Amino acid sequence: MNFKSISFFLGLFCFPISFLAFINILYSSYFDYFLSINTYFTALFVSITIGIGLIYLGKNSNKNINFIEQLFLVISVYLLAAFLISIPFYLSNYQTTFLNSFFESISGLTGTGFSIFKNIKYVDPTLILWRSSSQWIGGLYFLFFLFLIFSNKKFNYKMTSLTFVSEGNFSSKDNIKDNLLKIFIYYCILSFGLFILLSISEIRLFNSLNLSMTLVSSGGFLPTDSLKNIISSNFQKIIFIFSFFITMFNFYLIFNIFDKKSLIRDHKEDLYLLLLSLILIILIYFNNNSGLDLILSIASSLSNSGLTLIKSDNLNLYFLFITIIGGSLISNTSGIKLARFYILLKITSSEIIKLISPNSIVNKTIFSSERKINDENVKISFLIFISFFLSLFILSSFLVLDDIGFEKSFKLSILTLTNTVNSEMYSLENLNFANLLTSSKISLIIFMIIGKIELISIFLIFKKMLFKDL
Repeated sequence: MNFKSISFFLGLFCFPISFLAFINILYSSYFDYFLSINTYFTALFVSITIGIGLIYLGKNSNKNINFIEQLFLVISVYLLAAFLISIPFYLSNYQTTFLNSFFESISGLTGTGFSIFKNIKYVDPTLILWRSSSQWIGGLYFLFFLFLIFSNKKFNYKMTSLTFVSEGNFSSKDNIKDNLLKIFIYYCILSFGLFILLSISEIRLFNSLNLSMTLVSSGGFLPTDSLKNIISSNFQKIIFIFSFFITMFNFYLIFNIFDKKSLIRDHKEDLYLLLLSLILIILIYFNNNSGLDLILSIASSLSNSGLTLIKSDNLNLYFLFITIIGGSLISNTSGIKLARFYILLKITSSEIIKLISPNSIVNKTIFSSERKINDENVKISFLIFISFFLSLFILSSFLVLDDIGFEKSFKLSILTLTNTVNSEMYSLENLNFANLLTSSKISLIIFMIIGKIELISIFLIFKKMLFKDL
């Protein structure tokens, strides 16, 4: 393992957190929140110091790291970034333990939204802004990872090759900086656009700013105790629905809109997601006539956000299933992903057709596009499916020991692996994470990361360490 090269790249990921700390210092100074400003100075100093130190350690090393080392880098980024983000939580006046602070940070970075704070309305506004920005930076980091690391052709378990891929090579040395900058600019434009829309809809500027960072990253943190305290009008609900769909769809859709390229041909997966959403809305609507509130909850579940305006005990299992499906392969969403369900269902139906009619020609295209489903895609889809439920069983086994009940343990495990907040939609809104056992918190931290990068990543790293053959 090339640790010096890994440390160089790891150091680079410290500086965006330094920038966020600097923004919070400016915010604290402008609005006279001087009681907490020292915590952000500490975060700024520590992140810059560690970043410079890591870069200095690896500056003379070979910068070419293989895929397994890249996976190790991703996990290291989550852990180190969470440590840096946890500093203001730990040094705040809320007597937060380091484990709880780290838990809050990981929850933000992975876009999960689990929180150790029960009454958000009493939390310092600068700390609310800090936790929201942790989601924003986590969403940006994951898009970088998705394009540059998880699109690896040799270990393509994310299967990004099955959906639209830009003409440029995102991992080539010649244009990697340009493409990273392009991703950053579009991500910022999308965030700012959501902020403007939320502000126009008469949501407070502070809430609009925090919500824009939550929505663009498919996160679950709110600047208040409930979404009902923010959203009331139909226009605001429509904006939220639109935001969830943008998060759910392929991020390349944003690239193509700006580049004026073909949308329908290259984004069949997004059309299927839209069709699935319409089917789910029609099916569930007859059981619960909630109008826009219902559509918002379905879009929120598919985008793995979990924010909702309804409490529906009789539909929470439906919403959990929708959450497991997830959104596009190339998006900030988690879950198994629609494309993998599609592959398994199509291959299963094809095998049944072969048994009935052996001479029939089976169509193996994905989403009626030019891309073919090969045996490797089927194996990976099945492996992801099995690893998800293996993770679900392991995590549930740990959580059930915490005396929160089997049903809550099972639901919470699903939400953890899909990086979805525990809202009223799943009847888990009263869960107090601060009071969980240490073993449960550590388990949730581990599986929040696994939910984002998937269990196969961990297996590949262990294979590298144990067998030294990669």
